[in-house]
Parts: sequence; structure tokens; C-alpha cells
Amino acid sequence: MSVLAPIFIIVATVAVMEFVAYAVHRWVMHGPLGWGWHASHHEVTHGPFEKNDLYAIVFAGLSILLFIVGSAWWAPLWWVAMGMLVYGLLYFFVHDGLVHQRWPFRHVPRRGYLRRLYQAHRLHHAVEGREDCVSFGFLYAPKVDGLKDRLRRSGVLAKRASAHPDAWNPDRQDQV
Repeated sequence: MSVLAPIFIIVATVAVMEFVAYAVHRWVMHGPLGWGWHASHHEVTHGPFEKNDLYAIVFAGLSILLFIVGSAWWAPLWWVAMGMLVYGLLYFFVHDGLVHQRWPFRHVPRRGYLRRLYQAHRLHHAVEGREDCVSFGFLYAPKVDGLKDRLRRSGVLAKRASAHPDAWNPDRQDQV
């Protein structure tokens, strides 16, 4: 296998994982079967871990299984596992670190792609509960204005503002 093939498999796997993560986040985690674990991610938590972290363990287990199968029987699966590992690391740094500030330091991006990603995920959390959420990807962020429009049209922002007048407001620039 040439050196380009593993690189291609890793990059392709990272791209495919974003689609898989979107689908799992949208229809499993926010669905009736997966909300039991994921709800902890949409609530205030105490301590370094939340029940939602079990999803990371499941995906890590799948990656480990692919490393084992790839090592023993079919080498391309090893590189798929490597792509899943790379995606998991990107997820950890971007989602857990940058967006949710689960690190001992705080950084809020002021411009560019990381700012848009940060804002899109904050808009995902502007909704209480599992219904009417927007932006289910982890590394891809739709345009923020479009997400705000969808939240306004659904009535979620008005309901949230009346229930919690001092709560986070995606229209305030100092909060988004």
C-alpha cells in the first residue's frame, strides 16, 4: 500500500465521521432511545464527567475493535480506526475544550471558523430539551444567522426569553 492510501483513508474517515456524528447526534442522542445519556450534556453538571461521556467510550470501543480487526485480518480497517481516532481527538479539543470549556483555561474565539463553530454549538444549546435544536455537527458549523432564524421561527427563543429573562441570549454579541 502506498503512503497516499493510508492518508486518504484517514482523511476520508474523518470526513465520513462528521456525517456519522451528525446522524447519531440528531437521531440517536436527541431521539427517544439516546436522550437518557445525552440529556446530561444539556443540563448543568457537577464534576468533570457527565453521562453523555459514555458515547465517547462507545465510539472509542468501536475504534479499538477496528484497530484489532485491521491488525489481524484487513489492514485498511486499521487506517479507518486511525481516522476515527483523529476525529475523536478533534472532537475532544474542539467540542469539549473550546466550546464547552471543560479545560482548566478559557478561550472564546473572536473570529473565523472556530468562532462560527463555537456560536453554532451555543445555539444548539439555546434550546431546552431535545426538540427544536439546531446544528448537530461537531466540526461543521452552518451559518449562524440561518441558525438564529430557524430558532426564531420555531418560537424557541421567545419562549426561552420569557421563561428566563436573564438567560443566555444568542442575539447578544457578548454572549455568542
